[in-house]
This record gives sequence, C-alpha cells and structure tokens, in this order.
Amino acid sequence: MRTNFGDLPARQHLPVTAAAPAPPAGAPVPPVLDVVVPVHNEEKDLEPCVRRLHAHLSGTFPYPFRITIADNASTDLTSAVAKALAAELPQVMSFRLEQKGRGRALRTVWTASEAPVLAYMDVDLSTDLNALLPLVAPLISGHSDLAIGSRLTRSSRVVRGAKREFVSRAYNLILRGSLAARFSDAQCGFKAIRGDVAQRLLPMVEDTGWFFDTEMLVLAERAGLRIHEVPVDWVDDPDSSVDIVRTAAADLKGVWRVGRALATGRLALDRLRRPFGDDPRDRDLPGVPAGLARQLLGFCVIGALSTLFYLALYALFRTGTGAQAANALALLLSAFANTAANRRLTFGVRGRGGAVRHQAQGLVVFAIGLALTSGSLAALHTATAHPSHGTELAVLLAANLAATVLRFLLFRAWLFPDGAGAPAAVRPDGVVPAAAGAPASAAGSASGPAPGAVTGPVAGRGGAQRSGPVSPRGGRSAPVPGLPDVPDVPDDSRSSR
Repeated sequence: MRTNFGDLPARQHLPVTAAAPAPPAGAPVPPVLDVVVPVHNEEKDLEPCVRRLHAHLSGTFPYPFRITIADNASTDLTSAVAKALAAELPQVMSFRLEQKGRGRALRTVWTASEAPVLAYMDVDLSTDLNALLPLVAPLISGHSDLAIGSRLTRSSRVVRGAKREFVSRAYNLILRGSLAARFSDAQCGFKAIRGDVAQRLLPMVEDTGWFFDTEMLVLAERAGLRIHEVPVDWVDDPDSSVDIVRTAAADLKGVWRVGRALATGRLALDRLRRPFGDDPRDRDLPGVPAGLARQLLGFCVIGALSTLFYLALYALFRTGTGAQAANALALLLSAFANTAANRRLTFGVRGRGGAVRHQAQGLVVFAIGLALTSGSLAALHTATAHPSHGTELAVLLAANLAATVLRFLLFRAWLFPDGAGAPAAVRPDGVVPAAAGAPASAAGSASGPAPGAVTGPVAGRGGAQRSGPVSPRGGRSAPVPGLPDVPDVPDDSRSSR
C-alpha cells in the first residue's frame, strides 16, 4: 500500500492565463473548473441534471468550465443520453468506463483532466447549486487544497428522513472516534480538489466505491492539507438507489483498513506534507532551527507521559525486586515506548525503514539514562542506609529530568537529525537542492525559468501532463491573474486544518 513518489516539486500555482499563449482560433478555452457527474443507470435523471447544471454555470460562474459525465458501466441508455448531451451542449463531454465504482470514475477522470480545479456532484443535484462558487473559490484563490459541502454544520439547511440523518451522523461520529477526523461531513456528494493536489493524493487512495471520498479526506487531513467546508442547503432524493446497509458495511471495512494502515505507518503521508511548502511554520527563519518549537513541545509531552509510565512500572516492579533491578526494567520498557513515540510523533519518521537502527541507538541513550538514574540511586543509598520509596521516587524524578534534556539533544542531533528521512527542502527561489553526494542532475538546473518559479510538466496517472509555475517554499498559492476576483466566501463557512 505504501507508494514511493520520490522527490516531489513544490506546490503549483494555477495556470497564469494572462501569460499563457492564446489558443488557436476555434480551439476550446482550457477550463479552470472541471465538474464531474458520476452516473450508473441514470437515463431518466441525467439529462435534466446536466441541463440545469450547465445553465447555472453558464449564467453565474465567472471562469471557463467543463462538465464531464462519467458513465461507469451503465447497462441502460445512460451512455446514449450522455453522448447526446455532449454533442448538443458546449462545455459538456462524456466519458465511459467499463467497470462500476464511483471512486473509480472520479479517479480516472480527475487524473486525466487538465483543469486546475476539479469537482464532483451527485446526479440528483440534492445540493443547492448556489454553493458551488463558494466551494471552489478557496481552491481558485490558493487558500485551500480541498473543499467539501457539509450538511452537518449549524447553518446548513437539510431536508431528509430520520433514517438517513441517523446513519450520516453516526458514520461521522465513527470517523471522529476511530480516525480522529476533524471534517464534519464525509459523505456529502459535493466536493472539490485542486488538480495538483489530486495528482499526488489520488494514487494513495485505494477504494473505488463509495468510501473513496472518506479515504481521500482522511489521508488529506493526515498529510496536513487544508480542507475547506461550506454549509449547504440539501434536499434528500427519495428515489435514491443507494443501498444504505451495503454501503455502510463497505464503509466500516474501509475505516478499519485505513486505520490499520495509519497505525502501522504503511501510508507515505510524509510525502505529501513538505513538497507543497505552503505552511508558514515550515519557513526557514534566521537563528531558529527548523521545527525546533514543535519538536520540543512534542518531546516534552511524550517525555512527561514516559516519566509517568516509568514511575508506574518502577512502583510495580519494586514490590517484587530490588531498587536497581526495578529501575533497569522500568527504564528499559519506557525507553522502547519513548523512542517509538518520538520517532513517529516528534520527528515525523514514518514507516518501518530504519526502525531497528533507531531503537538500537535509543538503547544507547537508554544506557546513558540508566547510568544517571542508577548513579543517583547508588548515591542515595550510600548517604542513607534505608531510604523510603518516596525519597527514591523523588531522586529518580530529578535524575530523569536531567536524562530527558540529554535525551532530546541526542535524539535531535544523532537519532533524528534535521532532514533525515524527509523530502528535500525547497529554497526560496523554488529550487529543490540536491542531497549531499548526489549527482548534480538530481537537483535540476538553476538556469531556465524566472526566479521564484519552476516550470515543467508533472506526470499524472494515465499519462496526463501538467505544467505551470511552482510556488516558492513558505508561500500560499496566489490567485490567478487576469481572471475576475473571487467573491468573498460566506462568513459561516469553515476551514479545517
């Protein structure tokens, strides 16, 4: 399941249309937004849906757009209806897959699309289309990476039965409890994603059915991508053909699969965080070591918990053995847990690569801590023949604090030095420097594009190519010059990180 993307470029801006060459006469204008409507046996609802959506976008949307009908293995006249609509309406195209699965249809169309912003909505158009522009505005402006409609915020207005309401809320509670999801509504069929993000995120999403949305959002959130939420007006479709029981069972299996993959570190989520370089906390500040504050905070929290764990183990072992043996056993077990927790949470090292070496180095640090604490105990017993357990614990606490400071310095400088196991940082001029000892070709050429931008094709799945300027490290993607201003997003919409 682990996907190795290698060194990825920094996050791309949207194409600058004012600087791009004009298309040949009669050639279609490249779309800024590609709205995908996945369908399966929807011959009755497809035509009114597409006509309504096309009329809405033509009359209200200020950017070039395209509607793509993704027919996934329909057995009725859906394919014929889709082809007829594509022939009649401009900015409408049809695409047929021979296998079922909404997730498969979205992945196929999105990865092949050249549009910088990708969206999808259900064919029943249960969501009010007035929410479409607020949905994609944060993606066009460069503020967010993904956007979702939510039926579960306070300002959402929803009309649906009690059964679907209960199932939806219960499912999202399961996601919050099991996968620590912070977005409010995973199942609303009204979502959008930036094209450059999709090219890197979708290869990691395994599901091809209804769980596709949830898996994509969970991985995006765990990878540090920004998810924007828009409250929607939503009216339930009483004729929906979705099998709630079978879909819920498949979703629960997906929750278990993703949770297990995250827990074991088999997902290469560290590959998605730094390549975009748009988090101001990643900026290089003179005199401030990169990530020091975050690492120190994480280390202190883990250290406090490890100390409590150590003291509890010592008190347990002391009931049946001597002070030195109890101290050694408690310190050994807590050291294994401390190294594993700091490796994953403080220094962001994921996967099993190097885990044994890190634990071996952690044992060396453990030996130093053992020497400090054992020496403190020996000194105490030399000074007092029969100290109380409370006095022993106090001395051990002081010795552990000294060992903790030394442990952090050794972890940071020796076990997990800055940059180890992480993608190469991006310089302010947008160039990824080569690692020490790497051939010059690995870093690319310093000549060519103007300072602050790196151009060139980025390969996507299915042979799709994307090109455009790459944002400098530490900067959020800029709006698109030459296009109308994006309207303000309503005050009641939310962004989650």
